[in-house]
Amino acid sequence: MSQYQQADPMAAAALVDLLGPKFYRFFSSRPGNKTEGEDMLQDLWLRIHQARHTYRPSEPLLPWVYAIALGVRVDYYRKRSRIASHETGAKVLTERPANKREDSNLPTFEDLVAALPKSQREVLTMLKVNDLSIEEVARATSSTVGAVKQKAHRAYVRLRNLLETAPIVQPTRKRVAQ
Repeated sequence: MSQYQQADPMAAAALVDLLGPKFYRFFSSRPGNKTEGEDMLQDLWLRIHQARHTYRPSEPLLPWVYAIALGVRVDYYRKRSRIASHETGAKVLTERPANKREDSNLPTFEDLVAALPKSQREVLTMLKVNDLSIEEVARATSSTVGAVKQKAHRAYVRLRNLLETAPIVQPTRKRVAQ
């Protein structure tokens, strides 16, 4: 490791050969797939490279590497649990509702936002359909947070007015042939 700190290319290869199998087993021993173990191993090598200056040659190498490896593994399991808590299984997904329901007396979302100016429609869609934050919308539209808030507010006011003045359509009943 001290030779690796001195930028010896042979030392890097020797470290990979010496420690790679041991840490691959360390990462693959937990539940999960093998590719995740390979990903964690790659992340370990990146972190070792970034933190190589912190290694003290007078100290043993394995505890230092295991501390980094434990951090990698914890980060991956946190990431996996975050993803799992936000994902929905395909069996749980419901059918997408039709654009225009026959028994609805309200216009569809697409019909409502079509009446908005393009900039307001874009901001509203990013905020409400794509579930982006105001800061993310500002970044995506190259505008300020205040401008996004103003466009969203104006879109809400306009939509409210459209909904209040929209004619109420009575649902039509289908006749059943007798």
